[in-house]
Amino acid sequence: MLNKQYRSALRSTLLLAVGFLAAFSCGAQPVDRIVAVVEDGVILESELNRQVASVKARLAANNTPSPGDDIIRRQVLERLIIDKLQRQLADRSNIRIDDQTLHNSMVEIAQRNNLSLQEFRQALQAEGIRYEDFVEEMRNELIIRRLRDQFITSQVKVSDREVEHYLETQDQPEGGRNVQYHVGHILIATPDGASPSQIQDARERAERVIAELEEGGDFSQMAIRYSNGAQALAGGDLGWRTLGQIPSLLAEKVVHMQEGTIEGPIHSPSGFHIIKLLGLKGSGGKHIVTETHVRHILLKTSGLFNDEDARNRLLDYKKRIEENADFAALARAHSDDKGSGLKGGDLGWVTPGTLVPAFEAAMNALAIDQLSEPVQTQFGWHLVQVLGRRERDDTSEYKKAQARQAIRQRKIEEETELWLRRLRSEAYVEVRLGR
Repeated sequence: MLNKQYRSALRSTLLLAVGFLAAFSCGAQPVDRIVAVVEDGVILESELNRQVASVKARLAANNTPSPGDDIIRRQVLERLIIDKLQRQLADRSNIRIDDQTLHNSMVEIAQRNNLSLQEFRQALQAEGIRYEDFVEEMRNELIIRRLRDQFITSQVKVSDREVEHYLETQDQPEGGRNVQYHVGHILIATPDGASPSQIQDARERAERVIAELEEGGDFSQMAIRYSNGAQALAGGDLGWRTLGQIPSLLAEKVVHMQEGTIEGPIHSPSGFHIIKLLGLKGSGGKHIVTETHVRHILLKTSGLFNDEDARNRLLDYKKRIEENADFAALARAHSDDKGSGLKGGDLGWVTPGTLVPAFEAAMNALAIDQLSEPVQTQFGWHLVQVLGRRERDDTSEYKKAQARQAIRQRKIEEETELWLRRLRSEAYVEVRLGR
């Protein structure tokens, strides 16, 4: 590998060439200034300005006072550097997002806002956001998500013993069964492999932040100003979490805190953490689910048997069943779901979330013994009948599933934080913001 001095000289030469060509091609037009060099790439001032404007708009929408343009620009630039490093690693790892996947994601976002894609596009434009810019941001987010899945998420495992220990801890009085904590977080980071003097310097900075907070400083403002954490630009707000969803090092403190109190500095490999308990709430009781006994007939389409053919065939079956034909016999004879077809189309008792959304929505709308209209899913066309409903207490299974997810999410966050710090400390980065 090239040493840092040689890499720096080579990049400087290349960047001078890029700047010269840009100036030559633009004539008297102002050149978009480079504000950071990140390995073999650059971050331009126009990129930084767009992101700063977005953050300021969000702060204003949330009625959060701005800590000042310089602080916002520094925080946003650091986030852009981290994103650039991840994109570069994704490129080297041949991680791509195809146009169809991107389109599907845009449609999903629009639907979550109860809008068509065209209406969503118009809504963005009304807010002064270019649709093309939003699409590229989404592509970037999906690429980074896939990168983290490959390097972090896929490596995280949760054992049955961890789940048992989590539940035992939650059942302790001090664990606060089903209690949720609203936590604010500030991280004063140290580089990977930090020296004793760097660690001491970070500790002193953290202690100064705590002193300022104890003198009445606003936690959200202080997080935006000083934090190196992922939620810095959101005022350090980690949102509402159960104890198991909070990083274990911090959870040990949170469980004993009173609302409004501050703890820190808490040392970890990432640096020094400062936390504030912003709120506390509890919930409890049993978890009851409604199970549905359902059966269906599935018809798959092909080049010779299209959607209209399938729909009409199922309408014919429905009419025949309403005239006393046997549903089970028709399913055994005609359903393309061979597994359930052998059982007369019977899918058994199913819990919420087991079946695909379109099927489940149609099923939930039916009364007992009622037949649906033909329902289309990614598997084909279905005729659905509900045979019964019952309520079941699945509190034990639910708690285990929730515990497993909480532990997994906590591990992912902890590993992601360490991974990003390592990625940043090992990279060549030259910040030119003050030049």
